[in-house]
Amino acid sequence: MKEKSPSVVSFVVSKVQADQSLQMFLAARLSISKRAAKNLLDDRVVWVNRRCVWMTHHALKTGDTVELPAASLPKQSAAPSVPVLRILVQDDFYLVADKPSNMLSVGAGSAEELLRAQTGLAALQAVHRLDRDTTGCLLFAKSAAAFDAAVAVFKTRRVSKLYRAIVYGRYERTVSTVDQELDGERAVSHIQREAIAKDASFLKVKIETGRTHQIRRHLAALRHPVLGDREHGVKFARDPRLLTVPRQMLHAAGLELPHPMRAGETLKAHSPLPADFRRCLKLFDMGK
Repeated sequence: MKEKSPSVVSFVVSKVQADQSLQMFLAARLSISKRAAKNLLDDRVVWVNRRCVWMTHHALKTGDTVELPAASLPKQSAAPSVPVLRILVQDDFYLVADKPSNMLSVGAGSAEELLRAQTGLAALQAVHRLDRDTTGCLLFAKSAAAFDAAVAVFKTRRVSKLYRAIVYGRYERTVSTVDQELDGERAVSHIQREAIAKDASFLKVKIETGRTHQIRRHLAALRHPVLGDREHGVKFARDPRLLTVPRQMLHAAGLELPHPMRAGETLKAHSPLPADFRRCLKLFDMGK
């Protein structure tokens, strides 16, 4: 193994290792299970000769360079710790949690499941969703009645959702709006540039609608994909810094809506930028 930087792990395939599948190669070189190796490929954090590769049976050749972010390596721990989620705001009916990356909103091992155990509220339900690797504000209802009321407000489009994103390339426009259908439905994203560097830009995005992967797909269509987006983003890493980005740099920074259970009141939450997001800003010369 050779280290290109503290944040990238790099291997060169030898003659003996040629024709191995990428999954088997990773399992052997990283001393992890085949399942853990497949998880890395499913997360699309593995690069072969600077191209993002996620096929488990991809056959390697002598001299191929296999790279992945050090931050994505499985943690060696005898007893995995259960994360404690930060609660940004809460009242008798709702709470807004600060969802970390690499965590689903609902389902097994999700933010919803962890918060039920953490708060003792068995009826707690996520009102909306964030992608697994999107961080930030996630609203939960404490009862079925509160959940139904919140869903009704979301349907009226009176919910303000504010995101921060780091995207590839120089986003030249200071303010713009994307009004482009996704999956046959109207999707609107309002974009404001916060900072710009030679190879990346820092954006504020406010969405009127909540289509699947809306921000990621809109920005990719503009040829400014979110950094670290393995599905809609850059598939060839000409810039070696792209290899170090461990996840998609998209953060749900703010959430505001009319309080569903208290007439005349507003439910509002703000989530500060997480550490990995700030490091990425610094990496691309947009942070201190």
